[in-house]
Parts: sequence; C-alpha cells; structure tokens
Amino acid sequence: MDRKHFLQVGGLGAAAASISVTGLISACSSGETSESVDDLFFDISLAQWSLHNAIFDGEMDHLDFPATTRNEFGITAVEYVNQFFMDKAEDTDYLDEMNSRCDDLGVNQILIMVDGEGPLAAIDDGKRREAVENHYKWVEAAEYLGCHSIRVNTRGDGTKEEQKKTAVDGLGSLATFAEDYDINVIVENHGGYSSDGKWLADVMEQVDMENCGTLPDFGNFCLKSEDGACVEEYDYYTGVEEMMPYARGVSAKSHDFNEEGEETNIDYRKMLKIVKDAGYTGHIGIEYEGSELSEIEGIKATKELLVDVGKELSA
Repeated sequence: MDRKHFLQVGGLGAAAASISVTGLISACSSGETSESVDDLFFDISLAQWSLHNAIFDGEMDHLDFPATTRNEFGITAVEYVNQFFMDKAEDTDYLDEMNSRCDDLGVNQILIMVDGEGPLAAIDDGKRREAVENHYKWVEAAEYLGCHSIRVNTRGDGTKEEQKKTAVDGLGSLATFAEDYDINVIVENHGGYSSDGKWLADVMEQVDMENCGTLPDFGNFCLKSEDGACVEEYDYYTGVEEMMPYARGVSAKSHDFNEEGEETNIDYRKMLKIVKDAGYTGHIGIEYEGSELSEIEGIKATKELLVDVGKELSA
C-alpha cells in the first residue's frame, strides 16, 4: 500500500483522545473576530513559530495551537511548523485530531513550514534526492489537513550559480510529486542565497511550475552572519517586491514596536503597499519573534498594526 492510500484509509479511523487546553488559552475570546477585518485586502493567519517559546517550554501543546489562535487572537487560520509534530506526519489518528479540533473551532489549516528534512539544493545527487523524498510525507500530511502549501528551504552547497541549478532541480522534483496532491511547494527567504530576492526569483522562473512559489518574509534578508550577528543584508523592500509575483503566502515578521505601535525595523505601510500592488489577496501570517513583549502581546501588537495599515490601504 502506498503512503497516499494509507493516509486516505487511515482517515476513516477514530480521532485520538482529546488533550486538554492549556492555561494559555483565554476563557473568553479576544472579542475581535474575523468579521472586524473583512474590509482588508488580505486575510490574517498566525504562524505557529510566534508561540515557539510557549511550546518548547511545555506551556502549550501543539494540538492546542488552533484554539489559542481563535480564542486569544480572533484569528481563524493557522500556519504550522513541522518540528512541533515531527513524528506525526503519518499518524492518521493524530492528524484526525488536528482536523477535528480545527473543524470544531472554524479554523483553517493553510500551510506547514517544513524544516530538518535535508538540503533540497545539495550538490550531491543522492543527498538531494533523499531530501526531496523526506518531504513527501509532509506533502501528504498537508493534503490530509486541507492545507494549500508546504514551506521549504533551498539550502545546499557550492557557488551561487551551482546552488541555483540544484535548487531548481530539487524544487522541481518535489513540486512534480506535490502536483498529484494539489499542494504548493513554496520557498521562504530564510538565509543564504534564498535571502537574495533576485536569486530566488530566478529560481522560480527556471522551475516554471504553477505549484512552486514563494513565501516572502518581511524580515528574513540576512545574506551573511558572523558570531550570531548579521553583517550583510539584502534590501527588505526590494526582496519582497522581487518575490511577490510568485507568492502563495506572505509572512509578516515583527520584533519591536514603538509607542505609536509601529514596527521599529520594518515600514509596514511600505511593505503592505508592495504586497497590495502585486495583486496579492491571500493570507498574511503573523510571525512575531521579539523579546520586549511577550509572545501573546507581540502577536496582538502585530495584528493591530496589520489591521490598521491594511485598512488604510484598503480604503
């Protein structure tokens, strides 16, 4: 039995036992439902990495993420990170529980961010093929959960041109597999050559497949780091503009805010205008990574900024 058929059969099984919701989930909703942002040109989702400290510290279980997203923030779409359920991609009971909880909450599961499955742009053909095949289970899990995409990385080795060639091959092979599942394979600017907007746009042009695209992140444009500090950055706004023609999702990175509620490192008005001018109307995922505010407050601040600027640009 192949894996796709196994997952389809497994979906007929009973859901796993319910796991209790953690104390992070408010007893009452934040009061701001999706109806209050209906006039935006985009939808809002929440990237699970925004709550990585709570999950790593055991304050929140992965299965409780959709409830927190809906009840605490009034957001009805989630973006998963595979490392929080790394051994569950083929566990249909567990996936059934994820589906059940989201169905009960009215929450949409839109993508899985996939890390740790090998270099899709490795020069060595065997290593690259192994990485491609390691991603298959996440394509199938994404289909099972009703997601539209998996987010992947284009890490590898070799020169800039060598890695472009191998990235085209690795992404093309994975996207060909994903076509049968109606799943997009999307690349985030996530360090190295992928944070060079023109390089990644060239990769997309050469792959030239409808289900292979990008996930522009507002802040991941470090080309070179030393001792944990970025010493060379690509221009944020140029990079996002170059990636937007291929975007199947957008990630709103945030770190710090001033007293007026503006993000201090990224001009959200300029960035969202680039997104709008590209004709994008899909989800923009909140990805808060700051330390001055708590994860809860940082997510709320990012959402408020997205709504305020989004309304200005949508008027």
